[in-house]
Amino acid sequence: MTTSSRNLGDLFDTFQHEAFRLETLDDYSRSGNVDAFHAFLAGEPQPDDYNAGWVEELRSHTGDGKRVYRVHILRRPLTDYLRFELGWGYRKNMTGGEEFFILDTTERPNLLEQAPDFWLFDSASPAVMNYDESGAYLGADVLPPERTAEFVRYRDTALSQAEPFTEWWAEYGA
Repeated sequence: MTTSSRNLGDLFDTFQHEAFRLETLDDYSRSGNVDAFHAFLAGEPQPDDYNAGWVEELRSHTGDGKRVYRVHILRRPLTDYLRFELGWGYRKNMTGGEEFFILDTTERPNLLEQAPDFWLFDSASPAVMNYDESGAYLGADVLPPERTAEFVRYRDTALSQAEPFTEWWAEYGA
């Protein structure tokens, strides 16, 4: 249930400077791109138009000077879904200007273990992303302004511990 009259789509349409995402799950396979995930698992090549709509939206934002970036908290070995998301999704989305960082907790504690998946727009509007235990997306809760500081801290902690995706992928990618 949304705790604000604004929804996630409104936040994407109206953010002015930056949109940050924290991803905490190892499997989002029931949240979209199911056919592409199965193609990846079957060893098929990535279609040229994979994620085209999102890449185009990214280009419109980044072309206007807005920053779209995310940190994914994960542990090795990677799940099949993470190999797909990072190998197909992240690498494709980078062509639209999205920036990615990895917080690998394989050999260190996860300082954000209690943090939910979320988007944070302009350091002012957090939206918690809700998933069931199988990774199916259940919707987003746009939180009231008094919760913003908590999510700014989550973002800042994640960024201080993460490394750029391209460097991480060069060392650990599949």
